[in-house]
Parts: sequence; structure tokens; C-alpha cells
Amino acid sequence: MIETSGAGGHSAPPRGPVRLDAGGEPVHGPRDHPDLAKMAALGLPFWLAGGQGRPEAVAAARRGRGRRPDRQRLRPVRGVGDGPAPARALRGRARAGTLTVRNDPDASPTSFPFKVAELPGTVSEPEVAAARRRVCDLGFLRTPVRGPRGLLHRCAAEAVRAYVRKGGDEADTTGRQCLCNGLPATIGLAQRRPGGRVEPPLVTIGKDLSFLPALSPDEAPYTAADVVRWLAPGAGAARPA
Repeated sequence: MIETSGAGGHSAPPRGPVRLDAGGEPVHGPRDHPDLAKMAALGLPFWLAGGQGRPEAVAAARRGRGRRPDRQRLRPVRGVGDGPAPARALRGRARAGTLTVRNDPDASPTSFPFKVAELPGTVSEPEVAAARRRVCDLGFLRTPVRGPRGLLHRCAAEAVRAYVRKGGDEADTTGRQCLCNGLPATIGLAQRRPGGRVEPPLVTIGKDLSFLPALSPDEAPYTAADVVRWLAPGAGAARPA
């Protein structure tokens, strides 16, 4: 997988000392740009993510800068189909030019920058994040650590007291969000808690939104097959009549 800093979800932090811009996002430099020609020269399949959501970018990757195109593998950009309210809100704001996607250096408990789309009713809003009870019950991003009585598992997005009790630094919990609960909630699979509480969604998408007008000109839903057909004509199955 070859990602640029604009890819949705997690992305690698900048090489060298981390610097933040005026908006609090990591600043990437020339050392962070992948050399696709060198990758193609290895003769191994690779996937591309981040800033590749255009047919011409896919065509260039398949050509491999003069290398063997049959050895390339292409990754469609993250699509947003119909369904839960966050997807509809995202398409509407993207079409209106008001959607903001922040490369948040703190949101992920992995400490890797994570793209967060700023949408109402999601944990991108400070009041929504503050109202959520911190709990780590799915544990996909837990880290194993050695405790005084054996192996422990902790997550910087869990309850602060629990994290500190397991030997973690309280400072590491600041701004962390539970991706394990937030991402399923985005697609309508939110866990329901006692008292009627429902896990709020967390929406991620890449920084490059130039593909949305072509895939959803009227804010209409689209499928993964639609994405593949548009990026690489002839690669997807025919749309049913």
C-alpha cells in the first residue's frame, strides 16, 4: 500500500520532527511523497491511496511510468453511498463546497494522523465527543503491554482512569476518539447503550474530494462498482438494466 498524506482514514506521520500548521494538522514535505517509478521497478503489485481519485491518475499508475502495467493493482477511492445520515450530509456539504476534512493528529489511539470529516452530530463536534462515555469494549486498536501481574491491553481512547491504571500517560489520552465504535456507527451499526444512549458516528474520507461531482452530481448515492467503472472503464461489471 502506497499512501499520500491525503488518503482517508489513517496515514503515516511526516518523516522527521512533526510540525503542525495553523489549523493543527501535520505538515508533510518532499520526503513524504512516494516515488512510483521506483515502486514499479520492483515488479511487485502495489496499491495506491490518497489523491488518486481520477481516471487519469489510475491510467498513469497502470502505465507504471513505462513499467509493466499488468503488475499494478489499483485501489478505488473511498466512496460514500446512500444510507445513514452522515453519508447524505457529507455528499451535500461536498457538493456545496462546505465540507472540511481535518487530518487530526490526536483522534486515533494509534497516534497516527486520522482524517475526520467535520459533520454535525458526529464526534468531530467537541460537544458530541465530550458527551460520549469513554469505553473500549471492541478493542481492535488495543496495545498489549507488560503489567506487574502479566499481560495487559490498553487503548488511549478508553476511560482515562483505566488507561493510567495500566501504566499509560494521561497526556496520551487527550483528544483520542474510539474509532472502533465511531466507524461502525457511520454505516448504521452503532452500539446502543443503557439509558438509550447511542454511539455517535465518526466519518472519514480523503482530502481530495474532486471525484464527488462526477460520481454524485446530484448528491445521488453510488456504489463501489460505480467507482471502479469511472476510475478504470471496463474494469467493473455492467450496471443491471
